Amino acid sequence: MKRTERIGAIIKILSDSPSKPFGLSYFCDLFGAAKSSISEDLKSAREIVRSMELGLIETIPGARGGVIFIPHIYDDQCLALQQELCGLIKDPIRMLGGGFLYTSDIMFNASLTKKMALVFARRFRSSGAEYVATIETKGIPLALMTSWMLNIPAVVVRRETKISEGPTISINYFSGSTGRIQKMSMAKRAALPGSHALIIDDFMRAGGSIKGIAELLDEFDAHVVGTGVAIATTEPENKKISEYTPLVYLGDVDENSGKIEVFPNSQIF
Repeated sequence: MKRTERIGAIIKILSDSPSKPFGLSYFCDLFGAAKSSISEDLKSAREIVRSMELGLIETIPGARGGVIFIPHIYDDQCLALQQELCGLIKDPIRMLGGGFLYTSDIMFNASLTKKMALVFARRFRSSGAEYVATIETKGIPLALMTSWMLNIPAVVVRRETKISEGPTISINYFSGSTGRIQKMSMAKRAALPGSHALIIDDFMRAGGSIKGIAELLDEFDAHVVGTGVAIATTEPENKKISEYTPLVYLGDVDENSGKIEVFPNSQIF
């Protein structure tokens, strides 16, 4: 293969498997090239990816190290995403009554979800998370995309026990959205004792569901190392959890005027 072809293939292989280390010998064997040639190819690939703001290619030293592609979103890209989300959420047609908004089209939009996941992948890259936890249903795409970018598994907390999950652990929690006691469960095989979890969800009002996930993880002796949500309301001001990172804040939703107040989280990084 020509050098330019090798560089293109290297970028493609690395970016298709984010946060996964590849040994130098892997590319040497793949292309039948010397280590010196592959090292030069990687140097060029690193410069291309960085200059185009497509992410980061880094080298991890050590026996378990290698070359790794790190998904990355730059500050200006993050702000553009937040403004795009605000524009979409402000549409009065989203009003469902009772202060609720229709957001399924946003949360199941693969392009938007990927960009949102980039923010959380950057924010929690060094958290030490071993898996991403979320509660069904609308938070699943965002959690799954984030877990892919961090190269860790995703775990889905169920509102109803599924027989296909096998033995489960269940708890009752108070939902601030519905104002009543609800149930959530998770398969016993989903988390190991002493593990570290990152919670990702689509929407948070009072934080009852996320606090419930944290309490459920505590039953597994698992530790929450971070919480990210796409949309968080400004009210109630005192949430059931104290530490969380929202992409945007949802303020007043006036059904009479059709005005929806939403603004970016300026402290996301």
